[in-house]
Amino acid sequence: MKETKPFPRFLMCAASSGSGKTLITCAILRILSRRGMLPAAYKCGPDYIDPMFHSKVLGIPSRNLDVFLMGAEGVKGALYRGSIGRNIGVVEGVMGFYDGVSAVSDEGSSYDICRITRTPAILVVNSKGMSRSIIPLVKGFVDFDKDGTIGGIILNNISPMVAGSVKKEIEKETKVPVIGMLPKMKGVNLESRHLGLIMPSEIPDILSTIDIVADKLEENLDFEKLMSIAGSAENLQELVSVTGLSGNNEDPISISGSAIGSKETGGHIVDNQTRKSHAQGSDKNKIGVARDEAFCFYYEDNLDLLKAMGAELVFFSPIHDKKLPDAKGLIFGGGYPELYVKELSENRSMREDILSAAKAGMPILAECGGFLYLQESLKDPDGIEHEMVGLFTGKGSKKNKLQHFGYVTMSAASDNPYLLEGEEIKAHEFHYYDTSCNGDVCVLKKMSGASWSGYQAVNKSFGGFAHLYYPSNVDFIRRFLLNY
Repeated sequence: MKETKPFPRFLMCAASSGSGKTLITCAILRILSRRGMLPAAYKCGPDYIDPMFHSKVLGIPSRNLDVFLMGAEGVKGALYRGSIGRNIGVVEGVMGFYDGVSAVSDEGSSYDICRITRTPAILVVNSKGMSRSIIPLVKGFVDFDKDGTIGGIILNNISPMVAGSVKKEIEKETKVPVIGMLPKMKGVNLESRHLGLIMPSEIPDILSTIDIVADKLEENLDFEKLMSIAGSAENLQELVSVTGLSGNNEDPISISGSAIGSKETGGHIVDNQTRKSHAQGSDKNKIGVARDEAFCFYYEDNLDLLKAMGAELVFFSPIHDKKLPDAKGLIFGGGYPELYVKELSENRSMREDILSAAKAGMPILAECGGFLYLQESLKDPDGIEHEMVGLFTGKGSKKNKLQHFGYVTMSAASDNPYLLEGEEIKAHEFHYYDTSCNGDVCVLKKMSGASWSGYQAVNKSFGGFAHLYYPSNVDFIRRFLLNY
C-alpha cells in the first residue's frame, strides 16, 4: 500500500508588511494548541525574529522556507522535517503575497512558496481606515491569483460597524469566504526596530497579549472552514520524494532532494562515513553555540545539519557565563549585541577565554552580530565605545542606513580553512551596523550583479556579516567539524 502523510496546512499572507500577519499567526497557533492540536510553524524567507514569536507560542522551533537559500526541493524538505510529530502546519508569509526577489517576478514570494508546497493561503487584510474600499483590494488580490491559492480571508482592524456588510460584499464579489474578523485592539501591537520586530523576550507578558488576541479572534473565526482550507493542502507524501525515511525516522539528511544534499543549492549528501567519524567520542564532537539575548539568530536547518554530521551542540551565553563550555569549536550567530554591549564588554573572563581559544587554533564561525562581538570594539546606540574580544580587526558602529541588504552568493577569493577558492555558499545580509574592516577573504554577490568584499579569516576563525545557509555547501561545515 502506498504510504500517505496527511499534513493539513495553510499560509498566512497579506497585501503588505505591517498588516498584522505575525500577531494573527501567533493567535491562530495558540487557538490550535488550545484545541488539542500539535501545530508546526514556518516562516517564508530568511527572517529570524518572526520564528521566535512562533517558538514562544509553541515551545518548539519554527522553520524557515526560503527558495533562494534552499531551492524548491529544499523548501519541500524543510516543510517535511517540520511536520514530523505534528498534525497541522501554519506558515507565515513575507511582505506582500506576491512580493518576490524582484518587482517583475514572484519567485521567492509567499505565493511561490504556496505553489511549491501546494499549500492554500489565507489573506490577512489590514482594514484600518477603510470600509467599502476593502472590497476592491481583496478582489484585486483574488483575481491576480491565477491558481486559486487564496482559500480564505481574515479582516484585521475592521470596524464592527461595517464588518458584517463588508464580509457579505467580499464573498459576493470574490466567492472566497471571510473566515475571521478582528477589531482594532489597543495595546496589542508588536513594536519594531531596525531589523524588524523587537524580540518576544523584550515584550512583557507576550503570551498574555497573544492570548487576548486569540480570544478575540476566536469569537469571529469560522474554525470549521479554517480546517477545511487546511485540509485542501496536497498530501506531503505526494509532494516530497522520500528516500530512507519511514515511520519515526527523523534523520533530516535522509530526505532526498532537500537542501541538505541538494545539487540545486550546491550541497552534497552527508555520507555515513562522515557521520561515523564524528560520532566517536562525544567529547570530540561538542560545538559551543552562543545563544542568549544578544545572539539568537540561527536557522534551524543549520543546527540540524551540524547534529546530523555528528556534532553535539552546547549552548552558552557570552553575557551570563564566565567561561566557555567544554567544546572543540564555537559558533557565534547574529542578534543584537549592540543592545548588550556593556554587559558583553564587562564579562572580561569570557572575552579572554574566547581569544585564548582562537589563538590556540579552535575553529570559530561568526556572523553579523557575532562578528561584531569578536572584533576590537563596538559602539552602543548612544555612541559609547566598548572593548570586545579583539579576535578580528575592526571597530563596529551604527550607520544611518542599511549597509547591505538582501540575498547573496558568497564565494572564496582565495583558499581559506572552510572554502576553497571559487567555492560558493548561499547567504542573506541585512544590517545597520558596520565595521571599519569587513575583510576581503570572500566576494559577496547579489542577484543584481552588485558585489563587495567581506569576511575575515584568522587562524581557524572565520567571520563576516553574511548569515550563511550551511546546507547550501555541506563541505563548508564538514571542514569546520574536521578542523579541531
